Amino acid sequence: MAISSTEALDLLTRGTITVKGRMPWSSNVTLLAEVALDATCVRAVYKPERGERPLWDFPSGLYKRELAAYLFSEALGWGLVPPTIIREGPHGEGSLQLFVEAEFEQHWFTLREDARHRARLQKICVYDFVANNADRKSGHCLLGPDGEIYAIDNGLTFHTDMKLRTVIWDYAGEAIPAAVLEDLRHFVETPVPEGLAVLLDPDEQQALRVRAKALADYARFPEDRSGRHYPWPLV
Repeated sequence: MAISSTEALDLLTRGTITVKGRMPWSSNVTLLAEVALDATCVRAVYKPERGERPLWDFPSGLYKRELAAYLFSEALGWGLVPPTIIREGPHGEGSLQLFVEAEFEQHWFTLREDARHRARLQKICVYDFVANNADRKSGHCLLGPDGEIYAIDNGLTFHTDMKLRTVIWDYAGEAIPAAVLEDLRHFVETPVPEGLAVLLDPDEQQALRVRAKALADYARFPEDRSGRHYPWPLV
């Protein structure tokens, strides 16, 4: 990214938010904003709670899961999710995430063809299983200007029931790289970070650790023999 995560978090936290417009094709209100502090200005994605559409299987406050998704990625040391905070904005409290200035013609179905992205995409695959991501569409994998792939739109995560829906099944049954397994085991063996713990209830924390341990013990990428664990639309 053009700025470091530390700089981005400070800017998102202290900068002045100006909403520029609504992002297209979003089921919930998702706003493109500019955040300015001193002489620096970045774009961000602002998801206010009041713009969330009620769901029967997830409680209100999906914006908190956007932050939890960022903190979980950071706890693993993977840096998959763009810097994200919660703060009061022009339309009330919500999540504010650094906008990825991506090559938007690129997404999972194109990125998977490049062997240089394999390790990063495999981490997203593992991450989504453990976080129990119910909506990993192809277009939620963005190629940033730094050449890294970032995973966005992570609000439907951390449910206690298995809700996994993802387009990333290419690695099914393959061995998970040893370094990834080591990161999973480290997460299981240490307390859930405080910032993440306050966003998830005890049952969700327990389910998260159970999924992490199960995949670390299995040591292979998850499989979907049912063919039902796909989001819609795929992109």
